[in-house]
Amino acid sequence: MTLSDTTTDAARPEADPRANRLRAHLGSRVVLPGDAEWDLARMPWNVAVDQRPVAVARPETAEDVVEIVRAATAAGLRVAPQSTGHAAAALADTGHADTVIVSLARLRGVTVDPVARTARVLGGSHWNDVLEATAPHGLTAPHGSAGDVSVAGYSLSGGLSFYARTHGLAVNFVRAVQLVTADGALVRASAEENSDLFWAVRGGSGAFGVVVSLEIDLLPYADVYAGMLLWDAARAPEVARAWAAWTATVPESATTTLRILNLPPLPELPPFLSGRSVVVIDGAVLETDDAAAAVLAPLRELAPEMDTFARIPAAGLVAVHMDPPQPTPAVTAHAVLDELPDDAIDAFLRAGSNRELFMTELRHIGGAVARPVAAGGAVSAMRGRYISHAVTMVPVPEAAAGADAAVREAVALFSPWHIDALALTFVDGGGADRRIGYGDAFARLGELKRRFDPAAVFSAAQPVT
Repeated sequence: MTLSDTTTDAARPEADPRANRLRAHLGSRVVLPGDAEWDLARMPWNVAVDQRPVAVARPETAEDVVEIVRAATAAGLRVAPQSTGHAAAALADTGHADTVIVSLARLRGVTVDPVARTARVLGGSHWNDVLEATAPHGLTAPHGSAGDVSVAGYSLSGGLSFYARTHGLAVNFVRAVQLVTADGALVRASAEENSDLFWAVRGGSGAFGVVVSLEIDLLPYADVYAGMLLWDAARAPEVARAWAAWTATVPESATTTLRILNLPPLPELPPFLSGRSVVVIDGAVLETDDAAAAVLAPLRELAPEMDTFARIPAAGLVAVHMDPPQPTPAVTAHAVLDELPDDAIDAFLRAGSNRELFMTELRHIGGAVARPVAAGGAVSAMRGRYISHAVTMVPVPEAAAGADAAVREAVALFSPWHIDALALTFVDGGGADRRIGYGDAFARLGELKRRFDPAAVFSAAQPVT
């Protein structure tokens, strides 16, 4: 459901008495129903989700987070960490009743060590913050396809980038995490300190505490060969079959997606795209210019209408996928596939022909994504070779049910090729069974949840029990 209009004074709900206790202890660091800032404070990036917690806390320091967690537990409330709210629909699965959302939007900052090729990132930071800090040093990071996604939520839930087939999941770049645990303690977790907690949070994320900072490894790329190829959707059958055949032999240096986009007639779109359906291949090839051109040659032989693949600054890679730059009401669904036969391409084309869907996508994974890391955490790899992914917009609350049905039906078309795997960063509500995302780690995660958070203080987008 989309966020409602700002509540009128006559309709403002009474604050929960427990929230009043928070206000007494935390003052302006907490926003309650009835406050002038309430509707803005509770609004997530995915504005299709109507978040109505007991309160929203807005820390600016790690010490603020300690106070907030202690005050919330003393008041008998649960805590839901949230950096941006891209995963708001997944968090809504666990419910907002008895919950304080801890919005980390004000806890942002990045410090780069160019010699060690690492960065210390505060808990509310976005990937754009990291790219801005690392670019002057000729470095980059394993970010996703949108720069306004939080580093913590993305990385600690796995993280699939256009570097992934070469370098694996972003979670394996995490060297240490500083978080506030259920007892209100500020602790550091790494391979050397609190190693069980470090294992759990790399996959279990917000289920184990409020992450106030993390240290990540960086990638030694000042520039990359990346871009997109675009055709009219009438070419989709030819392009999709060529891409499927190409991915069967392409080296691990190439990470790409295939999408059919049904673009609405919006004035902010270029005139040649507004209102059109197009088929797009985008991504990166971590090779020299000549070697990358050779890899892409079979796709370029299809004479795309637009070809932007070129050597670009590494920070520009975040814009290649053209994710919306502003909060957007949307619903999504996905599944992981282990093969992509011709019948699966037919399913992709059927899904893409449904103009109710904004996007129907296949992401090529495999390679380093599928290889577990010896010193990894609860999630260090993901099975499968492709992800099927569907997205549609929810312009008004009444459209939510139909939109949800549309993305589910699109992904269901691939059911003969589904495997028991899950891309946790793609989970967007809908009662997804996270157990298949954790696999054999799920039982140990549950044990550690009971050990570190026996009262189930933390409510997370990715619950581990």
